[in-house]
Amino acid sequence: MNQKEFCLRLKLEKGITAKHHRELIQKLGYKKQEITFDLINELELSSELRKKVLHAMKNKNLNHCIERILFQCEVITIFDKLYPEQLREIYHPPLVLFARGNLQLLKEKITVIVGSRYPTSYSEQILKELIPQLINQNMVIASGLARGVDGIAHRQTLANNGKTIAVIGNGLNYFYPQSNQTLQTNIMKKGLIISEYLPDTPPLPFRFVERNRILAGLCENVIITEAKKKSGSLITANYALEANRNIFAVPGPISSSLSEGPNALIAAGAYPILKDDLMMRL
Repeated sequence: MNQKEFCLRLKLEKGITAKHHRELIQKLGYKKQEITFDLINELELSSELRKKVLHAMKNKNLNHCIERILFQCEVITIFDKLYPEQLREIYHPPLVLFARGNLQLLKEKITVIVGSRYPTSYSEQILKELIPQLINQNMVIASGLARGVDGIAHRQTLANNGKTIAVIGNGLNYFYPQSNQTLQTNIMKKGLIISEYLPDTPPLPFRFVERNRILAGLCENVIITEAKKKSGSLITANYALEANRNIFAVPGPISSSLSEGPNALIAAGAYPILKDDLMMRL
């Protein structure tokens, strides 16, 4: 079978974990090849994992699920040329990306913008000034489609005729939060929506944390506006640091809890975003 079907079968088969995915990819490598029973039997796998993989390859119950997925969305596997090379290099790259929209955006320069779900007007003011500059530099703006800063970043990008990618923490068949349903639909039409989760996977808190590593892996730069010191935005920043990405932070008043995150990042070495200074650093 081809590599795409193989990856979908691994995703659908119960008992095959993300850890197993990593092990299999390490053994198979990234070259284009047919996945056969003989090939799997030649790999140095535990008997338990080998049994699970062979069962997934033979499991006729998965055929309808695979057909339905391929009808609903685009599927990009870690073996594909379109899979972003910088994402492949992170510690735990997703085996599969499920997508709707313009796939070519994955090949362009990407800047991620993240911040608080409950920002003040300061974040919107900064992003209204900043996003047109990024668009003029041919940057694709990516974020996580959450309420707050994420939504502002996507909306401002679309309003300025820019390109945007939303990485979501649930399957493509869910709108979360519901308040962003229209925005998600617009991004699907004018930009790109991607997820590592099967299309019918519901949103759960731990999935948004997992999603953050994909945001960090896709990009060249991460910009953090208002964010508390312990927040998903800082998790994204830490993933980005591990992946050797450029980290930018918007400084704020020390009296605000929403300045704790970006100010701490600046103290740790992130580039502060100062007026008319960002473009010289990108």
